[in-house]
Amino acid sequence: QVQLVESGGGLVQAGGSLRLSCAASGRTASSTTMGWFRQAPGKEREIVASISWLRGATYYADSVKGRFTISRDNAKNTLYLQMNSMKPEDKAVYHCAARSRGATHYEYWGQGTQVTVSS
Repeated sequence: QVQLVESGGGLVQAGGSLRLSCAASGRTASSTTMGWFRQAPGKEREIVASISWLRGATYYADSVKGRFTISRDNAKNTLYLQMNSMKPEDKAVYHCAARSRGATHYEYWGQGTQVTVSS
């Protein structure tokens, strides 16, 4: 069982930056991948970025490549999403999630944090 709690959401101006954090607790050692997802009104939920637990291999959606950076502090059991050069299209509810080895889907989800970008 893993508990995930996001923080850092808020309102920023276009071109600005925001850093999201996701504090993990519980059996985090069993997780092999962690990621950030977002869902905007009228759109399907999409994966923004992910990072593997062991290797640190990263994945980014095309829409955020070059602007967002996913990282993890192992000692603090915290996942981060640094968002730079933000666009109005980045407005969404952002969730962090975790997936265990062998799982076909992300199993654990945070409560979500709202990100709004003004133009």
